[in-house]
Formats: sequence, structure tokens, C-alpha cells
Amino acid sequence: METAGVRRIADDLPREPGVYQFLDGEAVLYIGKAVNLRDRVRSYADPRSDRVRRMVARAEDVDVAVTDTETQALLLEANLIKRHQPTYNVRLKDDKSYPLVQLTDHPFPRIEITRDPTKGATVYGPFTNKGEVETVVKALRETYGLRGCSEYKFRNRSRACIDADIGLCSAPCVDEIDEASYRDAVAGAKRFFEGETGALTDPLRRAMEGAAADQEFERAANLRDRLETVEAFHGTGGEAVRMADEASASIDVLGVAIEGDTATVARLHSDGGKLVDRTRHAVVAPETEDRVAAILAAFVPQYYAERTLPDTLLLPEDPHDDDLEAWLSTEGVSMRVPGAGREARLVDLALKNAHRYSGEADELSALADALGIDRPTRIEGFDVSHAQGKAVVGSDVTFVDGAPEKADYRRKKLADGNDDYARMAALVGWRAERAIDGRDDRPDPDLLLIDGGEGQLNAALDALAETDWDVPVVSLAKREELVVTPERTYDWPDDAPQLHLLQRVRDEAHRFAVQYHQTLRDDVSTVLEDVDGLGPSLTRRLLRRFGSVENVREASATELQSVPGIGVETAETIRSRL
Repeated sequence: METAGVRRIADDLPREPGVYQFLDGEAVLYIGKAVNLRDRVRSYADPRSDRVRRMVARAEDVDVAVTDTETQALLLEANLIKRHQPTYNVRLKDDKSYPLVQLTDHPFPRIEITRDPTKGATVYGPFTNKGEVETVVKALRETYGLRGCSEYKFRNRSRACIDADIGLCSAPCVDEIDEASYRDAVAGAKRFFEGETGALTDPLRRAMEGAAADQEFERAANLRDRLETVEAFHGTGGEAVRMADEASASIDVLGVAIEGDTATVARLHSDGGKLVDRTRHAVVAPETEDRVAAILAAFVPQYYAERTLPDTLLLPEDPHDDDLEAWLSTEGVSMRVPGAGREARLVDLALKNAHRYSGEADELSALADALGIDRPTRIEGFDVSHAQGKAVVGSDVTFVDGAPEKADYRRKKLADGNDDYARMAALVGWRAERAIDGRDDRPDPDLLLIDGGEGQLNAALDALAETDWDVPVVSLAKREELVVTPERTYDWPDDAPQLHLLQRVRDEAHRFAVQYHQTLRDDVSTVLEDVDGLGPSLTRRLLRRFGSVENVREASATELQSVPGIGVETAETIRSRL
């Protein structure tokens, strides 16, 4: 893009805060934030460095998004950098992002919290604490009856679901409300997000006062807590939440070590004067003059997406970012660059940690290089477990940035049978169909890992082909630890970092499958069924109380009698029988 082109685009931009993107076709080259979009974009007509000059020369267009405040621009910039991974930005290599609230483009719009808005949706945010945003969305649903179900469920409803029964939805799926009335309700929710706090606080306050008058004090207290959250939603700086408890004394300390075009950020977390956590993170290093400052300015807003901010942030250098400083100040975070004393020693310790691990093998990058795929930040592992074809179950575990993301674990009961390949195909097909139909609330993975060899891999590939779900897939066999792909088989060294990563995912998928299989087998057919005096109801109570037949076997007579319905004689019978 020529200098004149930059100026021409800038002339049409508003003098408002927001985020701008330099685009090369559909590829995003650079994302930045601005207090004044017109002035900020115009400054690129006179590039400040060779790197910026190269970026502008490659760009074909500039796209912008206007925000209400500088704080929202800061958070939206972090969201977009994580999603698009632009070539010319400093990028934290994880997949965390700030939650948004969207109202879908539908005759009866769905309200939901998301990190990846759908096309045509009306989107609000970003916000920094999903828990408090969930409180607000639930309050909006209770007040206005907005649906939260997927398109699949909405299209296939023949009767109202439980959300309608408990007052969360007005049931447009079964014509309990007409489109015009529902649109009026949606307009009320939009008014709230656009700043009219009373659109939600007024009905909440009336409900609270009504509950108190009816002496429903527990409900009144819950409504009071919800009202406080809602009233804080449009607080200073346009932010949606309040973060860490001001009474706590939590400190995060960051250290940065740069090696070539990559950097390591080490984070130490101190709580109540004690060092309680250490983490390290890979970052793409910029080509600017003050590289450490640029890394810190990019790392802080990207890292603290959906993480609780500390009371104090200690840094080795000043990031020189006014927007970042304003955001942290709004959130009540003290950012300091200590010169001496205990705080300075903590920064030195963080720097030592960063330098110690600088250049260390990054498992995810090593796996990407070895397989020739994009860096697989999100990996899902699959395994099948059964006992001679009975109580067949499948596990689907999720790892994000090499660590288990247990909230995203799923499990499924499968049809009985000894055909492991057919069961694996059914498991992967189930996951793929849910993804294609929009019935799975998790992001699509970057890689699927199958527990098994070539047979299991081919079964998974057949399932993916039937559903047209395009996700890379490999398998890892237990005995020889060979990694099998559709193209070839790898025999990596025992100390290969990419192999260690796949082994962790495979072992966790196996553990989760075996655990579920044991539970299901105990529930379906157990030796407890042969114990005189034990019917299905008492059997279920025992298994709920002790978790498995093995735990029932190890329980004392007194512990067994703690289960309602189990007397002295029955307890002794159980112990004798087992």
C-alpha cells in the first residue's frame, strides 16, 4: 500500500477509540489499538521503522472496529491477536481470549457467551471475567426470556425444555411467544449492553423487594447479590467486572529472556508473602528497539484473559503503554518496576527463571515441526474401554497448551461389542457430528490423538471422512510408542519432547476411559446383585456412596450402615458375600 492509500483510508475513519487491522487479502498482518483511529492509522503514512514499512507495503486494506472506551480497545486487540496470530504482532502462544456476549442473527436471537462470534451476530464486550458475565447473562434471560439453546435444539423442539420450566426462556421454539414480542425482549437486552443499566437493574430490584415482602429471604439475598454484579457491569472504563479481592495480597512477577526471534516470559506468583506458583510462556519476539517493553505490553493483556489479576504486578522494565497502565489502574492493580529490596529480588528471580528456560524445547512447536502441521495449541485424545465387549465407553480429553483442560473432558457410552475399530469410529464420529452441527460448545481442536495403532487410526479417518470434519489426526500405540499418521509412521527418540506431549494426552485419555468404564460396569452388572436383601435401589445407593464395588468391599460394617436402608444384618451379608 502506498503512502497516499494510507492517508486516504485514514481520512474516512472516525476520531474514536477502537482497533485497526492491516490486511493482505484475508490475511491479517498487524492489529493495533488506538484512542483516535483516524490519527493512529494516518501515522502509518510515515513508517517509524523498516519493519513497519515492510508491513505497510504488504497491506492491501485497513479494517477497523470502534469501541466505547480505550479499555475495550485494549482487550479487543488482545482477543484479535490471539485469534489471528498476525505476523507483525507480539504474540503469546496460547489460546486464551476474553469472553464476548453475542445475540445471534436469527428471527429469535440466541444470547450466549463466546470467544468466536458467528457471522452477522450483534456482539458486546470484550470482558475480563467470564463468571460475572455469566451472572449478567442469566439475569437477562430470567428478565427477558431469551433463549440460550443451539440452532440444532431450537429447530428440533416439539415441547418446551427445562429452561422454560424454570423461567429462563419464553419458549419461542414451540410458539409460546410471537416474533414481535420476542424482538421487544431482545431490544431490552441490547439497551442494557449499550449502557442503559436500568433495563436490567430495575426489574431485578423489583423482584428483590417483592421476595423480601413475601419473606422469601434467601431468594431476596440471591437477587441482591445479582443486582450488585449487574450494577458494577458498566463501571469505570466501560469494563464489565471487578477482579481480585482488594483484601488479598497477591503479586505477580514477570521476567523476560530473548533468544533470536523467540522469547520466554517467566511468571512467579506470590500470595500472602509466599511464592506459590511458577509458570513460563513462549512469546514471539518483536523486531523493535525496546523488545522487552514491547513483549511486556503485549503479554500482560493477552495472558490475563480469564485469569484473575493480581494486586501488584512487578516488571523488569516499564512497558511504556498508557492504555495498559490505565486498564490496570482501573482494575486496581499496582504496576511497578522495583529498584531495590525484596521486590527487586523477586524480579531477579523471575529473570533467572526466564533465562534458565530460554531456548528450551517447546513441545507444541516441536510436535508441529515433526508432523508438518500448524502449532496444535488444542489437542483432543480419544480412547475406548470395555470388558470383553461389555460396558463399552469412550473418552474424549482435551489438552490446551500441553496441560489438561478438564472442563472440556467428555465421555460417551457406546454400543456393546468386541470390535475396537468400530467403537473408535463411533466415538470419533460422534465428536465430529456434534462439531459439524454446532452441538458441541468447545472450540474445534488443532489435532486429534487416537489411542492405538494403524487400525484405530483408519477407523477414525473413516469417521472424519463421513462427516467432512477436517481436523489432523494421528495415533499412538502403547507397546512400541510409534506415532502413526495417514502418510507415515514415526519412531521418535524416547526423550523427544513431542513424544512426551502425546504420551501425556494418550495416558490421560486411557485413564479417563477406564475410570468411566469401571463406573458403568459397576452400575450395570455387579456382584452386589447377588447379595440377598439388596435390590436395585440399595445397590445404586451403595455405589453412589462408595464409588465402586471395590470400595464397598473395603468398607467396614459401620460405614455400610451409614447408607440409608442398610441395617446390621444386611451389612454383614454384604461383607460376607464380597
